[in-house]
Amino acid sequence: MNIHLVPVPISLVYSETSLDKEEYLREYSRLSESDDDPISQWLKLAKSRGETSDTDPVLLNLVVELHRKIDSLEMFLKNKAPKRLSLYNSIKIESIGFGHFRVEADILEKGVEYYGRVEMPVHPKRELPIFFKALDSSLVEITKIHERDEKEWGVYLTARERVLIREAKTR
Repeated sequence: MNIHLVPVPISLVYSETSLDKEEYLREYSRLSESDDDPISQWLKLAKSRGETSDTDPVLLNLVVELHRKIDSLEMFLKNKAPKRLSLYNSIKIESIGFGHFRVEADILEKGVEYYGRVEMPVHPKRELPIFFKALDSSLVEITKIHERDEKEWGVYLTARERVLIREAKTR
């Protein structure tokens, strides 16, 4: 099997799904695009009504992100954290491809299914919930990912490839 992977600097927290698959599925659904924060819901509604057609999309996104930062600061000051399940393991992802990734150490069990959250280093920063299956001790296949997150994963992969190509040309 020939899988094209690109080096990346991202992290993963994960657990075996056999520990509590129902709760992992519930969190996966909660982190979906249909369960966004209130500002995202408002923005989607405004876009669907055409209320944003005369607005600069970059400026609108920056204002929305500023609003999210203020919400995040408010939650921090009130000592409230977004509810996430405790996942038992943490590791760095060495490289990613379309539908696959490799972790930095040989610690996975072949054939075992896992649930995890990938911290994406993009704007806006967010965690992608995924289910994946170990193909060997370090290579995995993503078995379940939200459509929007899959697109973001692909965009990030392509951007990383471009950076590596530019770096190779300058050497």
